[in-house]
Amino acid sequence: MKMQPRTAPATAAGLAVLGLVVAACGGSPAPSSRKTITVTVTPSQSGTQPAQGGSPTPSPGLSSGSSSAAGCLSRYLYGSTGLSQGTAGSVYVSIVFKNLDNVPCTLYGFPGVALAAGTPVTDIGQPSAESSASTRELVTLQPGGHAFATLQIADAGNFPAARCKPKASTWLEVIPPNQQIALNIPYKTTACQGTVRLLTVTAVRPGTGG
Repeated sequence: MKMQPRTAPATAAGLAVLGLVVAACGGSPAPSSRKTITVTVTPSQSGTQPAQGGSPTPSPGLSSGSSSAAGCLSRYLYGSTGLSQGTAGSVYVSIVFKNLDNVPCTLYGFPGVALAAGTPVTDIGQPSAESSASTRELVTLQPGGHAFATLQIADAGNFPAARCKPKASTWLEVIPPNQQIALNIPYKTTACQGTVRLLTVTAVRPGTGG
């Protein structure tokens, strides 16, 4: 007869412990799925980004940042040129993206770049190729934060005029990764209207590029 009072409290205690475990784990299944991503950004970013449409989620298996923020939309990015360095036969220019939104967003992969001119702005020649020496990483931009990609512009004078068909350009038309709307950045150089590909671009990285 004395065994029954001791058995009931033990069962109740076991249920209470089980209830705490369930309560601790049951409210946030979504974040636990994100722990497969290697985090290199501030943990407090998680949960601060409301859902926004229009940008596909970067591949988490290849990322090095947090996936809690949505992809950066073109309308919330400001594009500019940064550090420019010339070498024999090429110029290297940093294309800088600034987050104008009041919440974090992410960039992942390669921008698309073309030389352009005119009003409305019109592409000239071949678009950029992706640099084989650059790998994708997920970059989180805090409000006012920056990311950059390095654009290599080969000298149009390196190629026969008949193949290049040189033309003055006044813009860099830049499409941020995973977007469709371009940012037009003032930049003067000589483009090729022919089959020559002058542009090679790296994947985005954190910062302004120097």
